Amino acid sequence: MLKKRPLKSQIDIFLRMPLDLVLFLIVMMAALVVFNYSQKTAIIVGSGVALYAIIALILYFTQKGKIMPQLYSFAIEQGQVQRSMLQQLAVPYALLDVDGMILWHNKGFEYMVGSSDIEDNIHTYFPMMNDDMFPASPDDVTEFSMAYEDRQYKIQFRMIKEDVADEEEDEELNLSRFDNKNANTLIVAYFFDETAYRKLQQDYTDQRLVAGLIYIDNFDEVLESIEEARQPLLIALVDRKINKTINDIEGIIRKPEKDKYFVVFQQKYLNQLKAEKFALLDEIRDINVGNELPVTISLSIGKGSPNFQTCYADARLAMDMALGRGGDQVVIKDGEKIEYYGGQNTVVEKNTRVRARVKAHALQGIIENKERVVIMGHHLPDADAIGSAIGVYILAKAYHKEAHICINEATVSIRPILDNFRNNTLYDDDMFINNEQAKKIVDSDTLLMIVDVNRPSYTECPELLEKTKTIVVFDHHRQSGETISNAVLSYVEPYASSACEMVAEVLQYTNQPIDMSAMEADALYAGMMIDTGNFVQKTGARTFEAAAYLRRKGCDVVRVRKMFRDSMDAIRHKAEAIRDAEQYREQYAFAIFPTDGVDSPTVVASQVANELLDVEGIGASFVLSNIDGTIYISARSIDMINVQVVMEKFGGGGHSNASGAQVIDGDPQEIIATIKRYLDEIDQVGDFLPKEEDESEETENV
Repeated sequence: MLKKRPLKSQIDIFLRMPLDLVLFLIVMMAALVVFNYSQKTAIIVGSGVALYAIIALILYFTQKGKIMPQLYSFAIEQGQVQRSMLQQLAVPYALLDVDGMILWHNKGFEYMVGSSDIEDNIHTYFPMMNDDMFPASPDDVTEFSMAYEDRQYKIQFRMIKEDVADEEEDEELNLSRFDNKNANTLIVAYFFDETAYRKLQQDYTDQRLVAGLIYIDNFDEVLESIEEARQPLLIALVDRKINKTINDIEGIIRKPEKDKYFVVFQQKYLNQLKAEKFALLDEIRDINVGNELPVTISLSIGKGSPNFQTCYADARLAMDMALGRGGDQVVIKDGEKIEYYGGQNTVVEKNTRVRARVKAHALQGIIENKERVVIMGHHLPDADAIGSAIGVYILAKAYHKEAHICINEATVSIRPILDNFRNNTLYDDDMFINNEQAKKIVDSDTLLMIVDVNRPSYTECPELLEKTKTIVVFDHHRQSGETISNAVLSYVEPYASSACEMVAEVLQYTNQPIDMSAMEADALYAGMMIDTGNFVQKTGARTFEAAAYLRRKGCDVVRVRKMFRDSMDAIRHKAEAIRDAEQYREQYAFAIFPTDGVDSPTVVASQVANELLDVEGIGASFVLSNIDGTIYISARSIDMINVQVVMEKFGGGGHSNASGAQVIDGDPQEIIATIKRYLDEIDQVGDFLPKEEDESEETENV
């Protein structure tokens, strides 16, 4: 690359230009002579050229001495003015080489770093910087924000290619100490102080209003558990604690219904509530005036939208999410982002069946207006998914509707159930269909029934959700951020033991008589039995009532038990996993299930997790199985921690005492180490652990 000429040389060339033109005119005159133009013409042209040359020479030598110093002085003065302006520029400014060495800086930079003696690398003052922040090519610009001392700066880097051949400029920038390769490559750094802007922005954010809803989850159940004379006292205590909390954060609260509150407060107080871990939930739960059940509340907050109506709508959606997850928690919806707090305690079963009856009548109305019903559960369905699907199939047939169950792959856990229906002349050949068949059947006149799952990505065939607008969801798992948002009817009850229990209740409220066979009753009972671990987990009065209904319909408990006996190979693999299980801190069990040669390893792994809970002192178990590079985690607990919260860390979910997750391309040992860190954090901060209470009649009722 040619270096740029010094300023003095450029001016000299400019002044010599008239003399250089003399040579051109001489050549032209010679051409006239060569091409036999008249002698007279040549003499005239030659005289003109000579006169021009004499005048140009006189002007050059007489004016050069006057013009050159003035032009050069003007250029230097302008450069000095520019440098002076840069020196006095309020914005801190510095020139760096490609290694970050400070070549030149202005007064603003000195004031920013608090020193006038600056000959160091930029990293000395900003250790958090690295060379990757510099532009990669000329004319590129990189920007980033950074805190320095007690100020906030937006730093802008520009790369320039500058040829500095003047000795004076070279000396001023001190480039002589650098190699020639990088001497003409400079990094310009601007430091824009954004402290006031950031503070203004933070003040604006803090003062924005958020909308909140507070619902008492079990208002009627708690009042029924105490004598009538104490009911006003209980209500007054709940009102007092809720009002005190909102008043302390300078909020506004209104009570439109006996068990519902609407609150408004500034967003800056939300961090305060988070820091207190939403102590209001614990304060309400500690109220005891003789009530057998603890009072629990759900709090939802909508924030992040400049439109307050949108914040309120988000708060309503967040409340639906909180209730769908079992209540006793806080859900914050900030645009698409959803945060969960609390929700660690066992969900209390609701004794009333009003909601089940309402949902049953709504479902019947939808079925009556549709031509066909397609039912599907989650991918790799278990006994609960296939049992509840068969229950809905029975209901559709009672209304003489075309019905199909979408299932692609039958694991060993459900084959005994499916074998009873396949190749059975009492049932249609297309009772069970695969994904491709379902895609051809589902249209706008089809009811798509989703059972035992509420996440669209977990369903057997997610594409079906886009083919019809009539979708109904029946599930007993806690909701997460991913939901089936376009369902016309959603019945999600985390207190239910299983989807089969929910369907069995609905079948009892139909207007049409249900002619259920013993084989169908077995399928529903099997789903309840598997999901409750033989009726020892998440089992309430309504669970046994649903089981009694199925028993009256011909269910045979012994026959169901025979369907789910394990093979000898499965028993050996379970024994191997249990033998090699690791006991952590005497209360947690970890095991890696060997999947080679096992049909449906995830099912057997979940059985291992259940059996590890039978070990004395073990409160939670985690069993991992590796299937084609994907790690499946089965988590189970009795009453020590909420494993559903732990599994949510891996994108999974489920119940407080039975949950799971999938990790693609994961390492089992790394996953176990991560779970252990979560468990350590839980014990340190006290999160996710149930409160130490008197586990007497209250726990038994739960």
